[in-house]
Amino acid sequence: MNFVLGLRSTVYYIGYILIIGVFSTVGFTIGVLLTYKLRQDMLTLANVLVVKWLKLACNIKLEIKGLENIPPTPFVALSNHQSSWETYYLQRTLRPVSTILKKELLKIPIFGWGLAMTRPIAINRASPRSALRDILSQGKTRLSEGNNVLLYPEGSRMEVGAPGNYGRSGTALAIAAQVPLLPIAHNAGYCWPAHRFLKIPGTIHVEFGKPLSTCNADSKLLTDEIKLWIETSIAAMPVRESRQKI
Repeated sequence: MNFVLGLRSTVYYIGYILIIGVFSTVGFTIGVLLTYKLRQDMLTLANVLVVKWLKLACNIKLEIKGLENIPPTPFVALSNHQSSWETYYLQRTLRPVSTILKKELLKIPIFGWGLAMTRPIAINRASPRSALRDILSQGKTRLSEGNNVLLYPEGSRMEVGAPGNYGRSGTALAIAAQVPLLPIAHNAGYCWPAHRFLKIPGTIHVEFGKPLSTCNADSKLLTDEIKLWIETSIAAMPVRESRQKI
């Protein structure tokens, strides 16, 4: 079993590296000549290919609920963080979107240079105060420009079932900018376990919740509400379908 999983995962990563390498290179070269919207549309075609290649190479399917809940106007999206999969899927689905990420990612040759062209909000996670200032100032600017903002309030990838500590920067930004909050839950960690090479065949379930108003809201209460919704939604997802035998 591990041999087959290893072979499938290796084949997947070969294709993955080629896809990301080609699109990142195009992004920081030809991409500079495009408008921002066209550039993000073009760059996130790589995300579509990554998700489709994952299905073909590793037999990992996708089940989605609540796409109709995505607001038509700029919003802040909060998602749990279990793997790298959601970073690709959500960046494409929520575009135009600026993702909150650690500055170190932008220093990775080719990949980071292409990622920088999507206008992320890069923060220094070693300095929480500085990170919060950047999220609030840059986040409000991105929202005013028509971008959505995507955060992973747990801060880093968590193992399936591990309790996450949700930061309040996302809800604080949405309240300051007076835009809706979109909660997102998924169980991608069953198929793409955090910090592991092997990919497990199965179905990733994703659910987009009802947008929450930020009018006269309290960031702590709103964060607690979103955390409860995300954890409850994940608990209700069919684990048997999420992880199949080969």
